[in-house]
Amino acid sequence: MMIKILGSGCRKCSALTENTQTALAKLGLSVEVVKVTDFAQIAAHGVMSTPALAIGDQIVSVGKVLSAAEVEEILQT
Repeated sequence: MMIKILGSGCRKCSALTENTQTALAKLGLSVEVVKVTDFAQIAAHGVMSTPALAIGDQIVSVGKVLSAAEVEEILQT
């Protein structure tokens, strides 16, 4: 499994990355987290509002910073 954070690298994108890593650590998961900052690649995922979170190739959140608890809940689903 791979997790992608899609966004320009702004403060919100960094917060989502941090919250995602916190959730992964709490669940004891060792998963690669990749930051996608290229707008062409972001658009190719169908994302028009960032930050976005993708698990594998499925977009699970767009346009908001999820808390660590929210990310944890998504990962457990």
